[in-house]
Amino acid sequence: KQPMKNKKEKGEKAEKKFIEYLDKHKIPYWYIQQDINTYSKALKNYNIQRPDFFILIPDKGFILIDVENKIPLKKYSKFCICDLKTKKYQNLQKIFNLEIFYAITNDKMHFSTWYFLPISKAVELRKKYLVKEKNYISAPIDSFTQLSNNENFTKLLAG
Repeated sequence: KQPMKNKKEKGEKAEKKFIEYLDKHKIPYWYIQQDINTYSKALKNYNIQRPDFFILIPDKGFILIDVENKIPLKKYSKFCICDLKTKKYQNLQKIFNLEIFYAITNDKMHFSTWYFLPISKAVELRKKYLVKEKNYISAPIDSFTQLSNNENFTKLLAG
């Protein structure tokens, strides 16, 4: 088995595993094509980020998910979340009144655990955990909602 070489490949692997998770729990979704030709020119004026998934939730509507393949900082039990990406998701959330989450996993845990964090919470964490010189938010793992592959997504929505 070849190790994953680059960030794009790692991200694609995590997205594939997220699709398997959603399918396993019969959660309806649309995978958002990241091709430049599928992005509206009008959206370029908003300084926003395009998430990976559009999750449909009966009786609620939908949420957007950005899947990330990240390994926590060993010493501090924190995930490093890109501050610029968070700002762009914050813009998307504010302008269009959307609910957006990060979903983080990695191959070291065999993609069997997912860590979910709403963008609104990431913005709150920025106040205390922003590492300015590196442009990331050092988000403590305990601020995430953790789900195993066997737990249904509805646990995320209960909180």
